[in-house]
Amino acid sequence: MGLKHVTTVEQLADKKLLSTLMARAAELQAMPLHEYPKPLQDLTICTLFFEPSTRTRLSFETAIQNLGGHLISVENAGTSSSGVKGETLEDTIKTINCYADGIVIRHPEVGSAEEAAKVSDVPIINAGDGAGLHPTQGLLDLYTIQKSKGKIDGLKVAMVGDLLNSRCVHSLVELLALYKIELFLLAPPELKIPESYLKLLKKEGITYHEYEKWEDVIGKVDMLYMTRVQKERFKFIEDYRAIKDSYILTLDLVKQMKKDAIIMSPLPRVNEIEFSIDSDPRAIYFQEVRNGLYARMALLEHIFAN
Repeated sequence: MGLKHVTTVEQLADKKLLSTLMARAAELQAMPLHEYPKPLQDLTICTLFFEPSTRTRLSFETAIQNLGGHLISVENAGTSSSGVKGETLEDTIKTINCYADGIVIRHPEVGSAEEAAKVSDVPIINAGDGAGLHPTQGLLDLYTIQKSKGKIDGLKVAMVGDLLNSRCVHSLVELLALYKIELFLLAPPELKIPESYLKLLKKEGITYHEYEKWEDVIGKVDMLYMTRVQKERFKFIEDYRAIKDSYILTLDLVKQMKKDAIIMSPLPRVNEIEFSIDSDPRAIYFQEVRNGLYARMALLEHIFAN
């Protein structure tokens, strides 16, 4: 179960490894701050973010410091690094190798983390590569489901919104495909999930349904995973405006959900979840944010303590 780089979801797609990481995340979540282990003591980790981030960057940086590590950070690497001068990503990674013992990278290009790993002597962790993958978001989402529902097998899961561009959806689908779930995919035709993920679901024997109407989904599922329509992935603003309001979760829709269903979202929220829903106990997206800290602590510990 040893890991060096975590650039794809495939590197986490092992049920024994996932069980280990989720169990450790739960242990860390129950610990007081002063009892945290310090596997990153005397190590320096760099967070290198070419795209904006709040939750992922801050949770990784908190996790690094909680585990005793030293932190160096480039928040707006797209405008503040030597990439502006024409430096290649490969040269940037080789340079940071001179200072850091590990790199957490977010970059707008699909596959960028894998390219970084090819030239890096230190571990690379993918914190999101464009519309590709976000492995640690998939891990924390799985942990949140397990923690909230007590199981993953047997659940009916709905994913709603921008299934084409959401790296969070792509990552969670890859991990859920390891379990016995039923998947409901609700998206406009322009934002359907890529065919490659449907092929994966078929290969793994996962029952899935593709719908365009709320009524086909809302009262049937145990978990609702809401995503925003990603404005930054559209070439033309008119195309974004035409479908940005396709699926908005309202109080009336929430009333139709199962009493024990949960509502999750990788955030940020634009308008796809009404703010009034936040007070519903089934809305656990801010718990999901909190869980991300412990899932990432567990992963960092696993990489650097083994």
